[in-house]
Amino acid sequence: MDSSLFITVFLTGIFLVCAGLGIALLVSPKSFNSQKGEPYECGIPTHGTSWMQFKVGYYLYAILYLMFDVEAIFLFPWATVVRQLEISGLISILLFLLFLGLGLAYAWKKGALEWK
Repeated sequence: MDSSLFITVFLTGIFLVCAGLGIALLVSPKSFNSQKGEPYECGIPTHGTSWMQFKVGYYLYAILYLMFDVEAIFLFPWATVVRQLEISGLISILLFLLFLGLGLAYAWKKGALEWK
């Protein structure tokens, strides 16, 4: 791609995004209410500060979910070309699944999957 075409497309994209945000800011309805600034938690008014600590278990589950979810996404491209890869593709995906299983076994052994 020519560099001037790339710059033109890039600047056009930036302009369109800014124009869309500007138009939305100009034509959107505005209502200033003190309740709009409050956090919404299932209709129950909040008590105390909203800056509170969460249990570390929530973060561990989130990290483990993301890790295994991203690794599972790698299976889809492999499944589309599995017949073209032949035995080398099968061996590579089996190694991938082995490492995935070892990671799960490690997390299980360390107690990361237990809810306390």
